[in-house]
Formats: sequence, structure tokens, C-alpha cells
Amino acid sequence: MKIVRKLLAGLWLAALVTPVLAESAVGVWPKVHTVEQANATLLRVEQERSVVNDAYGAAERVCYEKFFVNACLGEAKETRRKALALLRAAEVDAEHFKRADSVEKRDADLAERARKDAEEQAQRAAVPPKAQKVVDETPRPAPQPVPAVDREAQHAEKLQKLAAQDAAREAKRAENLAAFERKQQEALRRQAEVAKKKAENEARRVASEAARAKAEAKAEADAKAAAAKRQ
Repeated sequence: MKIVRKLLAGLWLAALVTPVLAESAVGVWPKVHTVEQANATLLRVEQERSVVNDAYGAAERVCYEKFFVNACLGEAKETRRKALALLRAAEVDAEHFKRADSVEKRDADLAERARKDAEEQAQRAAVPPKAQKVVDETPRPAPQPVPAVDREAQHAEKLQKLAAQDAAREAKRAENLAAFERKQQEALRRQAEVAKKKAENEARRVASEAARAKAEAKAEADAKAAAAKRQ
């Protein structure tokens, strides 16, 4: 901001500033067209406002060293007021743009939401309604209560069935046990027969070997006797 910086330089050097404020602020602060530009403008305004206040403080110190103190201070204040007014105008323009942009986005969101709602309603309206389920309201006779005699008979019949089932299970268990015992006895009998046959075979083998040994011994003795006779 060239004009404000010239004013500040004059304040600090002589505190007798005659700024030319006839120029338009548009030439100093470009028009805001985006949110980013608005944010940059607000940041720059804060920085420039701090510079203006610092320069005014320096001008006050210069004015107190001059002869016409009040006149010097008055002109310094007026210069600060005009500089702050320029900054405030730029600040207002940036804030107004941000508010307008926010409202525009909100209106766009609402319009989009309304459009989607309208589309959903149109789709639902295009779907034919489901056929209502016909409820048979014909009165039905109430169930007749079961007589007490029938309940007792049913209970007795149930007990008889349970007893018969228990007896059948017990008979089946006894039959399975008898079958198991028969299998065990048959297995023992077969084992005894196998052992007997094995013993018989072993006895025959021993007898055969004894006979063969006896025959071999006799043959050897006969051979020795014959040899002795020849000598």
C-alpha cells in the first residue's frame, strides 16, 4: 500500500504529513474475487494496522519535541484516522465477500439437497404400491376342552408306552450281553483248539526228531561194528 507507507514515513520523520487522499482505495487494494484473496487481504490489513499504530506512536514522540505540539498531534491523529479508514474499507470488503461466499455455498447445498429429495420422491411415486394383505376375519370356533377322563386315559397310555419302551430296551440289552458272552466262549474254544493242535504238532515234531536221531545213532553204530570186523 504505497499511499499509506508514504504517510507513515512522513509521520515518523516530521509528524507534519499532507497526504494526498484523493486517490481511490481500489488502486491500493485489489478487488477480492476468491476466498483465498479475502483471507490474504484480512491478514495484510492486520499487519498494516499494526504498522500504522506503531508509526503514530513514533509521531507523537516527534511532536512533543516541536513548538506547535497540539497542531502536530492533531495532524498525526488525522493522518492515522484516514489510514485506518482505508484499512477498514478493505477489511469490510473482504469480510463481506467471505459472508456472501458462505451464503452462496449454503444455498447451493440446500438446492442440491432439495433436488435429491425431489428425485427420491419421484422414484418412490413411480413404484406401484404393494397389494394389501387380505386378512380372513371369519370367526373360528373355539377349541373344545378335553374331558378329564380323556386326559387320564392319555396319561395312562403314555405310561404304558414308556414301560414298553423300557422293557424293549432291557431285552435288547440282555440279548446283546448274551451275544457277547457267546462270542467270548467261542473265542476261548478256538484258542484251546489252536493250542491243542500246536501241542500235538510239537509232540509229533519231537518224536520225529528222536526217531531220526535214534536211527542215525544205530546206523553209526552199525558202521563202526562193520569196520571193526573188517579189521
